[in-house]
Amino acid sequence: MLVAVEAGYLFALALTLPAGLFLLRLFLIQHDCGHGSFLKKRASNDWLGRALGVLTFTPYECWRRSHALHHAGTGNLDARGFGDVDTLTVREYGALSRVGKLRYRLYRHPLVLLGIGPAYLFLLRHRLPIGLMKAGRIYWVSAMATNIATALLLAVLVYHFGTSVVVLTLLPVLLIAAMVGVWLFYIQHQFEEAHWDYSANWSFHDAALRGSSYLELPPVLRWFTANIGIHHVHHLASRIPFYRLPEVLITFPHLSSMNRFTALETLGTLRLVLWDEDKRRLVSFD
Repeated sequence: MLVAVEAGYLFALALTLPAGLFLLRLFLIQHDCGHGSFLKKRASNDWLGRALGVLTFTPYECWRRSHALHHAGTGNLDARGFGDVDTLTVREYGALSRVGKLRYRLYRHPLVLLGIGPAYLFLLRHRLPIGLMKAGRIYWVSAMATNIATALLLAVLVYHFGTSVVVLTLLPVLLIAAMVGVWLFYIQHQFEEAHWDYSANWSFHDAALRGSSYLELPPVLRWFTANIGIHHVHHLASRIPFYRLPEVLITFPHLSSMNRFTALETLGTLRLVLWDEDKRRLVSFD
């Protein structure tokens, strides 16, 4: 894209979508490295994950830790706050002040969740080990080392192509990857018949299979998204690498009908914002 700018910015911009999808796939390879599943050896996974973190603007150790907490507490109402979209119960929302309700409504608005949110997450929040600041030095090292390596890479590109060219080509790519990634992450656990419980009644098995979706995508998009749509299986057994997840659906075909969505069907889930403890389903503000 940086070279193609010489033929015109619009020509380079036409490559934004495929470049963004390639970057998304790199992030999902980094995701599997965090689970220790992409390569055979743990050390190989970790070093590849750290290298990819420079390209995805995501400190590897920080993200791996928060994502592990997400897997450990998915669907647990007592373990919210790590690696997930903040979700309140109807009662919790009703107890908020007017300002609190407005803040939550703004946070859950699609333009914030899928627009402002991804930009903030990957450009700003990942620059510090937010949520892990007191968890150990390794997370500060991960964040700062990633920042320095990314800055050096950008400096080289700026030196050769200029600041404006680098910003106008790389920023749209990063935002496309971030927005699609957040959309994928959203639908994986935010659907009407999702499964939530308090710790006393929570089950890892039920939360994994019943609280995670199966997003069926066309073959090309399955490749770019590294089969992450088979999310219920991934949450049940995260050590299965993404390139073997389709084999699970072939071996256990009944899993193909559990919490199944198409890309278009996911749009309707954006209105679901609160967990109704009485009806045991996600509901809209209405």
